[in-house]
Amino acid sequence: MEKKLEKRWIVAFFITAAVAITGLFWEHASPTETTSQFNSTDTIVPADVAWLLTASCLVLLMTPGLAFFYGGMVGKKNVISTMLKSFICLGVISLLWVAVGFSLSFGESIGITINGVKYGIIGNPTDFAFFDFVDEHPHAQMASTIPFILFALFQMKFAVITPAIITGSLAERIRFISFLLFICLFCLFIYTPLCHMVWHPNGLLGAYFGVKDFAGGTVVHMSAGFAAIAGVLVLGKRKNVEHIPTNIPFVLLGTGMLWFGWFGFNAGSALAANHTAAMAFATTTIASASAMLTWAFFDRLNGRKVSALGCCIGAVVGLVAITPAAGFVSIPKSIFFGFAAAIVSNIMVHWKQLKKIDDTLDVFACHGVGGIMGMILTAIFAEGENASLLHGGWGVFAHHMIALVLVALFSFFGALLLYKFTNLFIPLRVSEESEQLGLDLSQHNETLS
Repeated sequence: MEKKLEKRWIVAFFITAAVAITGLFWEHASPTETTSQFNSTDTIVPADVAWLLTASCLVLLMTPGLAFFYGGMVGKKNVISTMLKSFICLGVISLLWVAVGFSLSFGESIGITINGVKYGIIGNPTDFAFFDFVDEHPHAQMASTIPFILFALFQMKFAVITPAIITGSLAERIRFISFLLFICLFCLFIYTPLCHMVWHPNGLLGAYFGVKDFAGGTVVHMSAGFAAIAGVLVLGKRKNVEHIPTNIPFVLLGTGMLWFGWFGFNAGSALAANHTAAMAFATTTIASASAMLTWAFFDRLNGRKVSALGCCIGAVVGLVAITPAAGFVSIPKSIFFGFAAAIVSNIMVHWKQLKKIDDTLDVFACHGVGGIMGMILTAIFAEGENASLLHGGWGVFAHHMIALVLVALFSFFGALLLYKFTNLFIPLRVSEESEQLGLDLSQHNETLS
């Protein structure tokens, strides 16, 4: 067993080495100002650059924030392993994004033709490999006032946090090396196609179905939520499903970091320092405030005490729900977004049938359901011509609901296959002895003092 484990780590090391050596000898290509898809650097707006640099830093902060948020909720023997699974995504997904992830997400569309128009399912993996053509020139369609390199780095932070979200559902029982393999596969085969289909100018879900996803309710939270529930079904329940959260102050700290970082997540998705960014900033914090209070009061109505943990979960659910609509709705409507999502997620968190499958930190009930609620409410209330049920009719709403079902099926069954594929090469679950000992010690030889 020890010999097999050693081979796995040798393979992991050599893959990293291969990427590093390839980067050393890669001849980086740059666009010329005559290339049709890129603008001259004269079109760069310094204010937009400053804001997107700031927003990128804020979104990066969300991943360690998520680590604290999750780490405080698990048992004492699994705090470090849980936090590390979020934190390691900053390394794994960042390198993968540079090598091929950005190309798959935003490269030239590979897809299907409908009524003579080509709609993308995934990007050409060679277009921006190792960030070829990704430099100071703005992209004419995707980021016309900021350097394309800044757009790529901003989007990288979204790719990083998405698999990190999944970790909460698998906590206290998944093998670390298996997790590393899974998140690579998830990024390549689940995240990048969804990213392309929703956010690329020719993407199938965005361009054909008209899906509105301002900052990732569909791409990030729904995909992570359904992948989380698939993982729980494959892994099975923990041996000891009852545990007391180790460190509530960690949860409070993580929530504060997430809330702070979410301003970059949502307001930064305007890709400019403008009115839309300011509105997204406002709707983000108001929806979260509404959801936090709703969660606390709804708990009390159901005979549960108001808890710091509940307030934190409620705040995050509000942030999730407003994400797809942050730049598309008014501030008063954002209050309702937080209110409605908090009630539905609260009910799901305490639903006995969902408890039976042991989603450790209720990732599906919070991120998955929050993302679903956000998408449905966006499809009803998003402002703009032909943007939603209230501003376009039932056809627009129906397209969103079809897309919702497609995303759910793709994310769930796609992740299910990836978990099973991973398990063929490396067992997903740790041994009973390791689980009993705790993953901090058995996987990392570290303990929480």
